[in-house]
Amino acid sequence: MNQAIRFNTSGAPDVLSLQARPVNAPAAGEALIRHTAIGVNFIDTYHRSGLYPLPLPSGLGLEAAGVVEAIAADVQHLRVGDRVAYAGGAPGAYSQRRTLPASLLVRLPDDISDDTAACVMLQGMTVEYLIRRTFAVTPGQTVLWHAAAGGVGQIAVQWLTSLGVTVIGTVGSDEKAAIARTLGCQHIINYQHENVVARVRDITGGRGVPVVYDSVGKDTFAISLDCLAPRGMLVSFGNASGAVPAFTPLLLSQKGSLFFTRPKLADYIASRSELESSAEALFERLRAGAIKVQPSARYALADAAQAHADLEARRTTGSIILQP
Repeated sequence: MNQAIRFNTSGAPDVLSLQARPVNAPAAGEALIRHTAIGVNFIDTYHRSGLYPLPLPSGLGLEAAGVVEAIAADVQHLRVGDRVAYAGGAPGAYSQRRTLPASLLVRLPDDISDDTAACVMLQGMTVEYLIRRTFAVTPGQTVLWHAAAGGVGQIAVQWLTSLGVTVIGTVGSDEKAAIARTLGCQHIINYQHENVVARVRDITGGRGVPVVYDSVGKDTFAISLDCLAPRGMLVSFGNASGAVPAFTPLLLSQKGSLFFTRPKLADYIASRSELESSAEALFERLRAGAIKVQPSARYALADAAQAHADLEARRTTGSIILQP
């Protein structure tokens, strides 16, 4: 019997439990996957807590790598035995096996390990669309990235630096500052004892940055706006500290005709061609050595609640995975 993490009510990490669940044979357009490594992402905590409500009871998790065990007769781009990975679709990755639409699956190149794929697909494709399509960053620009030592932040710092972009990164501890520095972050601001806006203005000669990437949310919203140059863009793509407060559009005008966007990965990999293009761009950066990613912590599938507790308490740095 397949084992999977489930929850019957929203709440703290202790609502998660390991349960025996049947697995359906693939219907039309589907594939059955045996997971080998499962990614843990902040969005999983939003689903569990109810910030992003799901119909309950529910599974959890959006990202994993594994091996194809069965496919429907109409699936043409996969074969049994293929190594694959995915990011997105309905929650349910916290499991030993699952059946899901084959259109979500990307075949893994031989030089990309399962562990790497499980901790890089969602975060890496998120970085891809944020820096190449939401706001197309160009060499020579300076950007502000909050949580530069987090899972997405670590990939972003490496990718941006490889493009000749100057990264100003915020962190919450000296340990995380050291991590960001080793990844190539040129300017590091510890928000625990430094004024982020003053430092950004000083670094940019008073002008501000053209774009701020903000996954923190409530605690950094006002700071992010004040760090932008006129006609700059605030890209809000997460809520680690809580949801961004309601604001009037007039605020954007008052602070320099600013742009505000709240994108999500699903809308940037909605077609098969977009998914494959995003994944290939990520794989290319990995092959080139511009991005180096390995999980910083591993938890047993049964310990998913502890993984969530550590993630929310910011006791982790970089990517973490569950082992089925």
